[in-house]
Formats: sequence, C-alpha cells, structure tokens
Amino acid sequence: MSPLPPVLTIDGPSGAGKGTVSRIVAHRLGWHYLDSGALYRAVGVAASWADIDTSDASALVRCTFDTRIRFVERGESLRVLVNDTDATDELRLETTGALASAIAAIPEVRAALKERQRAFRMAPGLVADGRDMGTVIFPDAPFKVFLTASAEERAHRRHKQLKEKGVSVNFDDLLREIMARDARDAQRAVAPLRPADDAVLIDTSGIGIDDVVAKVLGLLPSPEA
Repeated sequence: MSPLPPVLTIDGPSGAGKGTVSRIVAHRLGWHYLDSGALYRAVGVAASWADIDTSDASALVRCTFDTRIRFVERGESLRVLVNDTDATDELRLETTGALASAIAAIPEVRAALKERQRAFRMAPGLVADGRDMGTVIFPDAPFKVFLTASAEERAHRRHKQLKEKGVSVNFDDLLREIMARDARDAQRAVAPLRPADDAVLIDTSGIGIDDVVAKVLGLLPSPEA
C-alpha cells in the first residue's frame, strides 16, 4: 500500500498567525492547504442563513452534511464558497467566529466534519491549519506545530486588521471576545485546544511573519535530504 502523503499541522488559538503562516508555507512547499476553521465558519453561516437554532444539534449535523463548501483561488486571494455563494467576507466577521466556536463544541458536528477534513490529504502533501489538526484529525502527521501569542498581542493584531478595513471596533471588547473564545476552546469536552504531545511550540509574539515561516519550514527536511 502506498504511504499516505505527508501532513504538516499548524494549530493554535485565534490571532496567533496560523492562517497566514499556513498559506505561505503551503505555497512554498507546493502542498495543498486546509483551513479547518473556515469549514466550521461556513457551517455557521449556512445555519444562520437557514435560521437554524444553534442549540439544535441534529439540525446542525444535517446542515453540516448538506452544506457545499469550496475553496477557490482568485489571484492571490482564497475565496470560500458556501452553497455556491461567496461568503469569504462574512466568514471573517467576529460574530461568525463566535458562532463557529459554539458549533465546534458540539461533538456530533465535529464528527460530521472529521472525514471531510481528512479528505484534503492528497499528494504531494497537506498543510492543515486549525485547533485540533495535530491531536484529532491528523494524529499521525509527521510534522506538527502549535503557534501561540498572548491574548493582548492577538487582540492588537485583530484591532489593527479591522481598522485597516475601516471597521470601528473597541480594543477592550475584542480582548474580552478573544479571551472568552480561548476559554471555550480550551474547556470544551471534545477536542479541546491544546498542543499535540509531539508538536513544536512557537510563540509568535513580537515576531514577524517571515521569521515564523522560516522557523516552520526549518522543521521539515530539505528537498535534497
């Protein structure tokens, strides 16, 4: 039987830089890319469009199976289509992130998305970005990274991003939302946010993206090796 394609998992809390780092690393390696958080956000958006009560686990599971989710590259931008509608901008809203976090705490929804995520494992390799990639989805991945940063650092980054987009937001509110989400993700009964035992921890506080990318790529064997 042919060996499975290699996987590099990059887990961590919201705002640690894992999305940007993962996309750059995947591009440098020429590997596929999985944004697992976008899958949960897409289900959340589809559920809100259908007016599904987020406390109705069975309805959310049906929504998970019924929702069509596609990642489409347009120029340098990665767009996410939910039921053939471009929902990329809506997926980035703080409210959508909070909804995705709540949905991700439902065991039945996580189970429904598990095989969907594993299907992204294709040659020549996969960079998987999320919160439980190295612990639950790809526990056999040969390369695992856990990115972190202080809640204050992550709130400052998000505040800067939103201001650059012309969105008015209160820093203290952002910080409270990030800390609340961290607590939910770490305390949930199923697949809590934590580093895999064999993951390499990288604190991105005060470190530029290029330096973080270099650290991650340095963990992989060179093509000539």
